Amino acid sequence: MATEAASRAGDERAAAGAAVAAPPSNPGREQLFDFMIDLFLQKTEEAGSYHRFVKCYSRLYRAQPELTKCVYNQFICHLQTSVREEIQELKEEGNLSVLFGSLDDLVEGAKQREMPTWRPSGIPEEDARSAVVPYLLKQRRFLQKALKEKEEASEKLAQTVLAGRNRIADLQEEIKKRKEEWQAVAQKSREIVNTLDELQ
Repeated sequence: MATEAASRAGDERAAAGAAVAAPPSNPGREQLFDFMIDLFLQKTEEAGSYHRFVKCYSRLYRAQPELTKCVYNQFICHLQTSVREEIQELKEEGNLSVLFGSLDDLVEGAKQREMPTWRPSGIPEEDARSAVVPYLLKQRRFLQKALKEKEEASEKLAQTVLAGRNRIADLQEEIKKRKEEWQAVAQKSREIVNTLDELQ
């Protein structure tokens, strides 16, 4: 029974190896990645062939060749399954399916662009200048706009403060005038009281 399972596992691997032989036509990046993993596993199996396995475990092979074949098939099957599971976990953790899709979309979008893609000229100073100068000009425009807005806000605040000072000055003048009026009224009241005292 173990021999049949081992034989089936060997047949399945052979079928998978035949499927891996040619890359998919017009593949996306995720398909290409999966193809490369399958190709890696196929090369791993070829590198660790049954013949080499038998050479390492020659005593076991001489004693029980069918068991040796079964152990080899189970080992290879388990190895491939483990690698595939690890790769799948990495794909899920890194969200690689979405990233591969984004890269495919970028490539398709680049094909439809009319303007050629930027390439370095080979002169680092010019390349740096062409990349940095537009950014610095944009930042200067932004800062000039921000400065103008701050100056306008400061001007409005200055006008508000000046108006407040004028209002305070007017109130102080009003208070001074009323104080003088009250002092005059008080003086007259005292004079009237003194006059009335003298008449008595």
